[in-house]
Amino acid sequence: MRRLWPTTVRARATAGASLVVAVALALASFALLGLLDANLLQNAESDAERQAATVAQLAAAGELDHVRPPTHGADFIQVVDAHGRVLSSSANLVGAPPLAPAPPEPGTSYHTWFVEPVSGEHRQRVVQVTTDTPDGLVAVYAGTSLRDVDAADTTTATALAFGVPLLLAMVALVTWRVTGRALRPVEAIRAEVAEITDRDLHRRVPVPDTRDEIARLAATMNATLDRLESSGVRQRRFIADASHELRSPITVLRTQLEVALAVQDRELWPGLIGGALEDVERLQQLAADLLLLARIDAAQPVAAVPLDLSELVGDAVRSRRGDRVPVHTRLEPGIAMTGSHLWLARVVTNLVDNAQRFADRRVDVVLRADGGRHGRTAVLEVVDDGPGIVAADRERVFERFTRLDDARSRDHGGAGLGLPIARDLTAHHGGTLTAEDSPQGARLVARLPVQPAAPTD
Repeated sequence: MRRLWPTTVRARATAGASLVVAVALALASFALLGLLDANLLQNAESDAERQAATVAQLAAAGELDHVRPPTHGADFIQVVDAHGRVLSSSANLVGAPPLAPAPPEPGTSYHTWFVEPVSGEHRQRVVQVTTDTPDGLVAVYAGTSLRDVDAADTTTATALAFGVPLLLAMVALVTWRVTGRALRPVEAIRAEVAEITDRDLHRRVPVPDTRDEIARLAATMNATLDRLESSGVRQRRFIADASHELRSPITVLRTQLEVALAVQDRELWPGLIGGALEDVERLQQLAADLLLLARIDAAQPVAAVPLDLSELVGDAVRSRRGDRVPVHTRLEPGIAMTGSHLWLARVVTNLVDNAQRFADRRVDVVLRADGGRHGRTAVLEVVDDGPGIVAADRERVFERFTRLDDARSRDHGGAGLGLPIARDLTAHHGGTLTAEDSPQGARLVARLPVQPAAPTD
């Protein structure tokens, strides 16, 4: 059965529609034939029953001699007593045997018989009316031909036999054409997508001007291609930037090692090896940052646990000893949230590292909670007294490998990944990280959703 069932959507839609219509037409045809036959039969019975009732009244009054010949609506009349004797009949049944003896009880019943010699090729609908007379029970039989009923049934059945297949074929043809026209844009979309490779992500599928589900599908496909193209561009830019960033420390490290190898004076080796170790440390930090960015981009899940954000920020700042610029904190206690302790601590570390890199004498870290009892937000501000960030560059600083002062950043050991990592980690926790106005220096503000405050007694 699976092999016989159509494999294309167009064929399946046509087969399904044809099957449904075929079943509906079959049921409708049977219902039509049944209603037509019942209606015609009822009309025939009413005429015969009326004449049978008239004759039964004459028989009950003992006036069978006054029975008139059957009129329109009845082909014959016959009156039979309980012993099977014919008491009266119409001219076309003179000498014919009784149809049946009178039943033992009065009443009316209906039969369909072939009655000789009046039936011919058509059946007779016989109405039997049994009544009580002075001489006992008699049965009055009045019959009417079903030739009109048979003719109507034959004509209707013939019309349906030819009409239903034609209508079914028309439904199948219309469904096939309409489905093909509806699926034509889908085929165009499929053909275009099949030709798109990783080098052709700029191409887009055609969007039909129909404003239906297929048009929305094409628009969604184009939006997906937009995201794929943007992702590919970011990936290529990231690889190029990473290669550029890795090239410099590797080149310097190689130069230092070659110099150390060429220098014969052992007293100079500690300085050369120390410089090489600094470059190795820089490479190690850069590799760790690149790995973290890859994990963030891959949206790998991180175990989230309830934590005290105030305590986390305090611990991250206190662990920094011997920094060039002191860090001053103002932390509101008891700010609770759910997240990754490691990643949130990395956010604090990166923000403080960035502030200390450009600060002159002071770095301030402020943590407070904003909002009401429901939907509170933790606001973490890191402010330095350095040169600051101009308004035009407040978004650029969050781009990967971006340094506003390239030479100065290299001297301070920055690779342009600290703030992008901090923003990505903040967004991973449902928050935001922005550079905002400050009277002096730079002001970076992270906003994180926190748990509602506990009710007080």
